[in-house]
Amino acid sequence: MDLHFTASVETDVERSAIDGVLGAAGGWSGGHDARERRHLLLPVLHAIAERVGWISAGALNYACRRLAVAPADAYGVATFYAMFSTAPRAPGVLHVCDDIACLNAGSETIARRLGDVFGPAGEPAADGRVTWLRSPCLGLCDRAPAALLTVAGDEPVARQIAPLDADAAVAHLQTGNAPASAAAPHVGGAPLRLLRRIGRVDPESLDDYRRHDGYRALERAFELGAPGVVKETLASKLLGRGGAAFPTGRKMQSVAGAPARPHYLVCNADESEPGTFKDRILMEHDPFAVIEAMTIAGFAAGCERGFIYLRGEYPLAARRLAGAIAEARAGGLLGDSVMKRGFAFDVEIRRGAGAYICGEETALFNSIEGKRGEPRSKPPFPVEVGLFGRPTIVNNVETLANLPWIVLEGGAAYARLGTPDSTGTRLFCVSGAVPQPGLYEVEHGTTLGTLLRLAGGIAPESIATILLGGAAGSFVSADALALPLSFEGARAAGATLGSGVVMVFDAKADLRAVLLRIAQFFREESCGQCVPCRVGTVRQEEALRRLVGAGGSARTASDLTLLDEIGRAMRDASICGLGQTAANAIASASKDLEAFFASGAP
Repeated sequence: MDLHFTASVETDVERSAIDGVLGAAGGWSGGHDARERRHLLLPVLHAIAERVGWISAGALNYACRRLAVAPADAYGVATFYAMFSTAPRAPGVLHVCDDIACLNAGSETIARRLGDVFGPAGEPAADGRVTWLRSPCLGLCDRAPAALLTVAGDEPVARQIAPLDADAAVAHLQTGNAPASAAAPHVGGAPLRLLRRIGRVDPESLDDYRRHDGYRALERAFELGAPGVVKETLASKLLGRGGAAFPTGRKMQSVAGAPARPHYLVCNADESEPGTFKDRILMEHDPFAVIEAMTIAGFAAGCERGFIYLRGEYPLAARRLAGAIAEARAGGLLGDSVMKRGFAFDVEIRRGAGAYICGEETALFNSIEGKRGEPRSKPPFPVEVGLFGRPTIVNNVETLANLPWIVLEGGAAYARLGTPDSTGTRLFCVSGAVPQPGLYEVEHGTTLGTLLRLAGGIAPESIATILLGGAAGSFVSADALALPLSFEGARAAGATLGSGVVMVFDAKADLRAVLLRIAQFFREESCGQCVPCRVGTVRQEEALRRLVGAGGSARTASDLTLLDEIGRAMRDASICGLGQTAANAIASASKDLEAFFASGAP
């Protein structure tokens, strides 16, 4: 791409798509006002891709002129995200998940069939209308194998499909359509708190939500006052559920006391950790609860505006959250004076476009601001200098979803649940070789074996290994069934709860393929900003492929030593959590490589 505007010109369709986001260009003068709107670059790129299927040089030129962004800069953004293409692409695309859960459930059979019928991945079929691509985890692991169908056009289609077989995959791509899934997900545990409305409430009805205690917590928050909400959150000892386990009350307190204005709230809904689907289920089936929880957090921290950064592969969540925001706004529950209490707060959805790194909070800020989603160095921390350089509180969906319960029942009551150091309940995404995959809510401290019994149980002798925490987590054996699922329990066992993934593999699983897929995942998802991660993830995959190719019998001490050294370098020197955790699962597997290399086909 040239560093200056080329002669390429947008089409009428592309101009219409861009103007649909930015408004008509008549009278526009560019300059400072346009630069103030750079944060609209990502929505503009989405609009182009949804209308045309790919982002041409002409469309990018027009968008850059409208936003006063350098073409090379915008090109760097457009090429950062996996869901965008700057080369011609067929309007119909079937994104087939080949990540850990789907790989284990037969996604390779689907990929081979699509290749036979439509040609190689990424190449347009004979009619030029459709193609298929391999995709990292789509967050549908409870119903694997899965796919996402997208069709660009005047009325774009984006639909999740799961479970999927080869015949259905061919049919969906040929017709450009797929039936919407109306089935509620399987949820379990007792008593249910965060999941109590799933499958019982119409997710598209504010009235139904209010009939099931909706917005009682916000009313109580106004009675307590902002300092009172902060006090109860601190008393609850709620820790973040995204993996870092930072005290939620401390974030809230820090932003509330920050002198700089405005304050922002960001709901991190970029749930991209392989094996994770808890936030998706909350957003799809209880969207008003997410909006209410954000409003409570915004009130407590003195935030004027909230953003939901939603992963681009969640179209149903996007639609239902947008509907919930519109209904809440119409009902006086968002806007200039929420519940007529003089508190101004509103929420906006920003969709990601396929970048695991954007789950890191500062990379997320850059993405919202219209930049490449690369992490920032810390300090300064987000509570001081966050989104648009202002104090920002960032929490994921599950963390925020705890706030209504805390506000209604009190922080002390919440702290009595779970363990002293891991309070409350926790959502676990159970998938793989269990009779009933799904989302389970249990108190912290519940054992791994108890959780698996809720999911239908599996005989210990049938367990090959269990992945805790996702691709950035660790493998444990059947000997760990007595492991208490708490932050301190996991640490003592040298494991992590991470994002709540519990993926079970039996003797039929090809664990060598699983390990290689994890290494490939981190190599592909590294943003490339820092050398330890950019180079380390490549070298890690290379070393692992040599070991796997040797079948375990001829592996060399040098490659094992190299894997250990690479892992240490990435943990110690990478800028963000991606590089710091990219070796975790592989390091845990290396303790029992015989079991891993003995699995699967030779």
